[in-house]
Amino acid sequence: MLQPRLLAPFRALERTFASSLRSSQAIHHPPRSSLLFQRTPISAPSPISKFLLPLCHVRHASHATQGTANRHSRDPAGKRLGAKKTGGEYVVPGCIIFRQRGTKWFPGENCAMGRDHTIYATEAGYVRYYLDPERHPDRKYIGVCFEKEGKLPTPRNAPTRRKLNRIAVPRIPDGSEVVAQSDLVATIEEGTMVSSVEAANATTGPQLRPGYMYREANWQIGRAAEKAGITAKPYRRKNRWLAWRKRQARAERAAQMKSLKSKKKAAKKGKGGR
Repeated sequence: MLQPRLLAPFRALERTFASSLRSSQAIHHPPRSSLLFQRTPISAPSPISKFLLPLCHVRHASHATQGTANRHSRDPAGKRLGAKKTGGEYVVPGCIIFRQRGTKWFPGENCAMGRDHTIYATEAGYVRYYLDPERHPDRKYIGVCFEKEGKLPTPRNAPTRRKLNRIAVPRIPDGSEVVAQSDLVATIEEGTMVSSVEAANATTGPQLRPGYMYREANWQIGRAAEKAGITAKPYRRKNRWLAWRKRQARAERAAQMKSLKSKKKAAKKGKGGR
């Protein structure tokens, strides 16, 4: 197909020839009254128009209305809206509690709303979903209270709480002093004889190792067979019977692993076909 730049001169040439053909036909043709009585065949198109006809191509813009063209607009991906924290769950400042489109829920005490209507916590505490008829009769609010058993909304005349992220603790008077005593202190009564006992060796037994795990040292694990009296047979290079048995065991193990691998592949293929 020719480019639009090449088609422009051909279109201009076609216009000039068409105008000249119309004028020549108007001059040489007889009047319409005489044409009614003459049964002449209709003139065929000119060779110039036949030549230029394949060059004129019009493509109308279209948009697919079915199939995958509009699939994403009909069923788009979800926006993960809804509650992110349940009632009574502990949150910190900036933690998102509820995502929504529009104002289905409103921010209550110690909460705020973002520009996309997301409600988040401004103080550390516990989430509460509640109604407040004094503020609005129909709106639902989300707030944060400082105590785990606290309730919202707080009464209008209640004293305000200082938001220092601290817990109120009853003050102990200075008069009642408590003597601190460790649990490891042993009290010996009169007449009790304490004999000399050999201290337990701290190096033996499981100890705290990296990874927060209690286990024995590697050198102790390596000497476990020696302590149990288990001895390994000396290796003999000329013992071909033992070598053949080991080779057979390795081949059976490899065949078993190969069959397991093929079963896993078949299971995956079956799930994908569904």
